[in-house]
Amino acid sequence: MDDLQCLQPTHQPRVTEHMEQIKEMIAKIMANGCAYTINGDVYFSVDSFPEYGRLSGRKLEDNRAGERVEVDSRKKNPADFALWKSAKPGEPSWESPWGPGRPGWHIECSAMSAHYLTHSFDIHGGGMDLTFPHHENEIAQSCAACRESNISYWMHNGFVNIDDEKMSKSLGNFFTIREVTRLYHPLALRYFLLGNHYRSPVNYSISQIEIASESVFYIYQTLLDSEEALSAFQQGTETAKNAKGRVTPQAQECINKLRNELKIKLSDDLHTPTILNAALQEALKLMNSCLTILKKKQQKQQHLSASLSLTELLKEVKAVLDVLGLLAGSTCAEVLQQFKERALKRAELTEEDVLHAIEERALARKNKDFARSDQIRTDLAAKGISLMDITGTTDTAWRPCVRSIQEQPAPPVQPKKSAAAVQEQPSAPAQPKKSAAAVQEQPVAPSQQKQPSAAPQQEQPTAAPAQQDHPTVPPQ
Repeated sequence: MDDLQCLQPTHQPRVTEHMEQIKEMIAKIMANGCAYTINGDVYFSVDSFPEYGRLSGRKLEDNRAGERVEVDSRKKNPADFALWKSAKPGEPSWESPWGPGRPGWHIECSAMSAHYLTHSFDIHGGGMDLTFPHHENEIAQSCAACRESNISYWMHNGFVNIDDEKMSKSLGNFFTIREVTRLYHPLALRYFLLGNHYRSPVNYSISQIEIASESVFYIYQTLLDSEEALSAFQQGTETAKNAKGRVTPQAQECINKLRNELKIKLSDDLHTPTILNAALQEALKLMNSCLTILKKKQQKQQHLSASLSLTELLKEVKAVLDVLGLLAGSTCAEVLQQFKERALKRAELTEEDVLHAIEERALARKNKDFARSDQIRTDLAAKGISLMDITGTTDTAWRPCVRSIQEQPAPPVQPKKSAAAVQEQPSAPAQPKKSAAAVQEQPVAPSQQKQPSAAPQQEQPTAAPAQQDHPTVPPQ
């Protein structure tokens, strides 16, 4: 939970520690005429609650038509559900006014939430599959115990699919969060989840988590470069207090848009994907433009305006990231190093391996062996390591990237065969269709590559060594 930037719950109650509260709520429901007993069992009467089915939109007659199991004939209504079950041999049980037994499936949630949050609170969450009958029954029994019971918002999250298939142990595609965060930074997983609306199914794939990882790396590289540039420009920012410089209209418009979009989209059923998609990316792009201005020889007024704009943009972007839980407690440099360490682990390389490859590539370029230079760059890109040549220097930096798929050589031409043989075996092996994930990983031009809504444009390896002024500026 801490790794994913999730706040720890104030209370983590256990049902066995709240038996008295459960029995008290059942007693209130019975006293209000909404439940009845049968041989030590206590059932809730759905007929006593006219609004039953409003949350799920299901009618009682529809539920009866879909029954697949034998209904207990002792019930007054087949939809009545158990509040208390009489004890059975070998099962845990507790004493109660109705005899020894245990709570039903639904009552413990109502009793514990009322104990800690009162009968009325703002948000109740759960999976889509709990809407009916669990949450429907919770509403009914809570209102039967207390007429003022109310929940303002029900939030039901979608399921997790793996490569468009439902995640399950039986399909062999089941994994834990710890397994994911061993190879990918927790912030990348959080960013990936925020890129999907919480009510929608989440389709997890390696390509998608790698794209999310690259996006967060880009964000933190921009933050780090901005902090370093502003620190170097400290004298200018001190002068700004008495100078006439101000934030550019473009930067102020971008800040207002980011601030307003955050408020609007969070108010729109927590629509986080659109926050990551538009205004945040626009702000990051403008920050990199300010960095470019600060690096070039410009008039003092332009530098001052760029530094002031960058300062305010940095402040606003950090505020948005903080709200979304994407602002780490570590420094930007530490976060970037954590991303690089996991990239090396995925590539099964060490830092020394990458530095050796950079040296070998530099030697190949010096000897004008550009084929070898390109091959080294391509091989590393296939493992998720991107090389960046810094303009004006002989230095080469590296960063994690989405793993590319190397182009395969054309199949050899097969000798001609008879018509019958041709029908059985084509002259050239047919290439298998690539999955959506494979298409995303192909090293094609950025304009052709499909990216998720929140991902910045990805730097792609080129045939000739690319020169880059600023590592954080996404390729256009």
